[in-house]
Amino acid sequence: MNRTSFIIDGFNLYHSIVDIQRDFHTCTKWLDIRSLCSSYLHFIGNNAKLEHLYYFSALATHLNDPSIVQRHQNYLECLKATGINCELSRFKPKNIDCPNCKYVILRHEEKETDVAITAKLFELLHCDMCDTVVLVTGDTDVSPAVKTCANLFPQKTVVFAFPYKRKNKELAKLARSFKISVQNYIKHQLPDPFPLPDGTTIPKPLCW
Repeated sequence: MNRTSFIIDGFNLYHSIVDIQRDFHTCTKWLDIRSLCSSYLHFIGNNAKLEHLYYFSALATHLNDPSIVQRHQNYLECLKATGINCELSRFKPKNIDCPNCKYVILRHEEKETDVAITAKLFELLHCDMCDTVVLVTGDTDVSPAVKTCANLFPQKTVVFAFPYKRKNKELAKLARSFKISVQNYIKHQLPDPFPLPDGTTIPKPLCW
């Protein structure tokens, strides 16, 4: 049996969903991540068994729009109910000097997510919690960790699942990889409304 865990870069996946909405005029934000990941176990091998799923993201509280945060929190509740472990980082304010107007611009950067993802990768492999880890991301920030894990845990396997328009040649050279198809984004959507274990339901947002 090939114990297989998935680590999902939430924002990398989210921006691919935004690209799909722009390119195909279809919204797939109500994505059933567990079902989507399970549909690719055949790529790992016929004996692959889903062990753990970890979703990393952050709440955009800095946008000062409670409805955005509420939609995200509701979605997280749905993901948790499907058995996904959700781990949240934060946005940190940062002053940037505009090269054109010379004004200082306040921006917010997502912090700690990349470190959290790579830390979870090491934890899963070091503690022998799985045989294969699938990283759902196209972000090269994970490259050093993947290279190190290949040296430290040669008996383990790391695979990349590239979200739509996130295929990366550098990452593809480091490990086996596959692209998540647009059709599978569309196919694997949560029920609307989504039933929680306590009997309550969360409806799909009417607008995003």
